[in-house]
Amino acid sequence: MAKLFTPYQLKNLNLKNRIVMPPMCQYAVETGDGMPGEWHNVHYISRAVGGTGLIIAEMTAIHPDGRITNEDTGIWDDHFIPAWRHIVDEVHRYGTQIGIQLGHAGRKAEDANPPVAPSAIRYDGEGYKEPHALTTAEVEQLIQAYGEAARRAVEAGFDTVEIHGAHGYLIHQFHSPLVNQREDEYGKDLPLFGERVVQAVRAAVPADMAVIMRVSACEYVEGGYEVEDIIETCRRYRDAGVDLLHVSSGGEGPARKGAMQVGPGYQVNMASQLRDALQIPVIAVGLLDEFADAERVLEEDQADLVAVGRAMLRDPYWAIHAAKELGDEAPVPQPYLRGYNK
Repeated sequence: MAKLFTPYQLKNLNLKNRIVMPPMCQYAVETGDGMPGEWHNVHYISRAVGGTGLIIAEMTAIHPDGRITNEDTGIWDDHFIPAWRHIVDEVHRYGTQIGIQLGHAGRKAEDANPPVAPSAIRYDGEGYKEPHALTTAEVEQLIQAYGEAARRAVEAGFDTVEIHGAHGYLIHQFHSPLVNQREDEYGKDLPLFGERVVQAVRAAVPADMAVIMRVSACEYVEGGYEVEDIIETCRRYRDAGVDLLHVSSGGEGPARKGAMQVGPGYQVNMASQLRDALQIPVIAVGLLDEFADAERVLEEDQADLVAVGRAMLRDPYWAIHAAKELGDEAPVPQPYLRGYNK
């Protein structure tokens, strides 16, 4: 059996295979109110039909001003629970488990007026606004908002929650010395905000629910942190209650020349480094589009799970096709068997 198709268990997660669809914003809330709709139903349910082991729904805002754009999904109020519960229930029908990524865009919130951030430092890109520097009281309100969003995720039936601490969004902004120039405790101790978010989420979910954290392992930016620096931050997150790290990179600004060599599996070594240093399971991600590349990550024991993003946008049945290519028993749904039998 290909390692991609071996089961995986971590706390309450009991995955039929090691293939993850990572969070990918759809920018598809046409009503602008954060409510997932028919597009999201089709998008997520079709990947469950396609045999994916774990789906993690797109970055979903814990506050209205935490959306990247007003076309993003939300979970800042209880009225979102039924719509998310419908998606969760349908995904479960096909033997797939599903999580949701809880996030806040911080200074990268394009439609917020103004956006918020640890410090009043504008993101270097066209169309971004100077952010409002959060007061200490506002920081602590957002920590509570993460906890409340996690509670709603549990009520909607999600199997896991992922906290977005990567790609230059709010938690990343707090643990980055490039953006966090505060003078209160959240500036003197850069990982403190993320650590307290983890604690709030951990307190809001069942003890046996796995909590995932997405991190950028390095920033590639002049003066930014490297993998060796983020290890201690992730140690804090692990000790606060994170069970699984989802390891990405970049997002806090344009990469310095030559720092970022993009190609198949370009972030896998960073995931492996964090796994070895912290003795924590990891999800590897980064252009693992080819079946053999994804399988190799597991064969070489560099990660516990493999996330396939852009390739799964092109092919909802990536898992079925991977099984066929790798000589494994393909999880083809009964109504589609005629399409695969010769």
